Amino acid sequence: MGLTLVRLLRAPFLCCLLAVTVHAAPKLRLTTSAVGPVPVAVGVAGPVQLVEAYNAGDGSLNLSVSTPASWLQASIGASAPCTARPGMCFPIGIGLLTGSLAKGMYTGIVTVKDPSAVDAPQTITVTVQVGGGVPDRVDLYVPPNGRSAFSNFYSNSGVRGAVSTQSGGAWLSFSVDALGSFGFAVSYRIAGQHLPGMAEGNYEGKVKITEAQFAPDNKDVPVTLHVTSQPIADATPARLKYRVVESGKKADQYVRFANRGLGALEIASITPVVPAGQNWLSVDGAAAPLYKVTVDPAGLAPGLYDGSVTFASNAANGAVTVPVEVEIIPQGPPVAYFGGAVNNATFARDDPIAQGGIVALFGEQFSRQDPASGTRIPLVQQLGGATVFVNDRPTPLYYSSYGQMNFQMPFEIPPGEALVRVEREGERGNTITVRVSDREPRILRLGIEDYGIVVNTDGSFPIPAPVAAQYGLPGHPAKAGDALVMYLIGMGQTQPPVATGAGAPADPLAWVQPQPRVVFGGTKDTDVFYAGMTPFFVGLYQVNVYVPQKPPKGDAVSVALAVDSTVISNKVHIAIQ
Repeated sequence: MGLTLVRLLRAPFLCCLLAVTVHAAPKLRLTTSAVGPVPVAVGVAGPVQLVEAYNAGDGSLNLSVSTPASWLQASIGASAPCTARPGMCFPIGIGLLTGSLAKGMYTGIVTVKDPSAVDAPQTITVTVQVGGGVPDRVDLYVPPNGRSAFSNFYSNSGVRGAVSTQSGGAWLSFSVDALGSFGFAVSYRIAGQHLPGMAEGNYEGKVKITEAQFAPDNKDVPVTLHVTSQPIADATPARLKYRVVESGKKADQYVRFANRGLGALEIASITPVVPAGQNWLSVDGAAAPLYKVTVDPAGLAPGLYDGSVTFASNAANGAVTVPVEVEIIPQGPPVAYFGGAVNNATFARDDPIAQGGIVALFGEQFSRQDPASGTRIPLVQQLGGATVFVNDRPTPLYYSSYGQMNFQMPFEIPPGEALVRVEREGERGNTITVRVSDREPRILRLGIEDYGIVVNTDGSFPIPAPVAAQYGLPGHPAKAGDALVMYLIGMGQTQPPVATGAGAPADPLAWVQPQPRVVFGGTKDTDVFYAGMTPFFVGLYQVNVYVPQKPPKGDAVSVALAVDSTVISNKVHIAIQ
């Protein structure tokens, strides 16, 4: 009871401090964080783009803008009435100096700063399509086994595509692609499929694009479908982008070089390509088919650098080149990204964080040391020379690295908006906001489809046996009456209370109140026989429940937590037979 009273008395006091801190500072907001893709004709400058910045806090904004991209130019105008919302805004004009760019898609970043503002800096991603988004031609490669291949392009307007083939047959298609990576543009897909009876060889067709607002995009696109029994090389991802600190540690990313065709794919050579006199790019194939692509910033001044990695092989589609773009940034204080404090179970920007919840914080220059994990309990408040503060309170740390810090949200932080920052070896970073609530239970995911981290009594996972075998995990479906243990985070404070950063007790157990129910299949709810913290762990909870006697069955039965018929958690899947 004493601990509870202390916590209750402390919360209003912290709330008052929070109110003073938040309302005394300006808070940066942008009307959009992404511009484009903007279609631009080859050899000319694009139209000026407008983004508005405004103050969602108190005081006054003192903004500046910068960009490392030579084809972008940004400036801030005088405060004026907003065009997209009530109130006053600062117009940010973004010039597109694209006259010297060859046909293709280009992406640059504009950074908006105010060292005194909360939720600053923020970035605006600007994408242009020089020469338009519709390709001049498309080559597709498929094996003679019924598989298909595709090529995507983007348009800012709706277009129509009429397909035709010289040989006849419905091997060619054109459609809107719902899986496009640009939320502000329409993605279209040109696809070719091997049909029964199609022999090896080349098949010609075309897609006639009409109704595009950008006139050069209205054209015929020749398409060749290459049906071959040779290997077909595929590199994922198709492009690599790095952001590395000046004189900092090397940065690694991985390319998977795989065979989408038949036969054995043999790599003849792997060639990193950089401008003459430079030597910052290397490739390690020891873990093939995963290839480690390393960027070494030693000797590179701040700025943008372009290179590529070419994989030459016996594939029918020839050599595959993966462009590499590197931005070298000056050494500076730690920077937490706007919206970078996310729920460690969902990683969704708008998902609130529970008191006692586990938070993943993303940014850059958090630590200059090797990645480190917190292994002592209670958790330490400094790892790798870095500390995370919430409302100026140091937090327990699970993990520390250059670009990510994992920490526990203190139980003492009151619900509402909280302020998060990182301090590295005494150097203070920027401040961002995060929403905190008393509880936001989130069932942890296994990382396989939508299956949750739910465990049978024998230690296996209740997932289909073939799925478990595919990933090398023990697993079989649950049955009626089986006991399951579900693992979660974000269930809030317990009875008895557990201190921030401390391991949960085993005797007595730390129960959550009220006890939730588990909903199977969206309709069948069942009482639990324990819901609380997992003994000896920090911030980890478990729910123990029996599968109902007449459960819904299948390979993907949803489970979620509910209180008073209201679902309070995310949903995950388990298999029940």
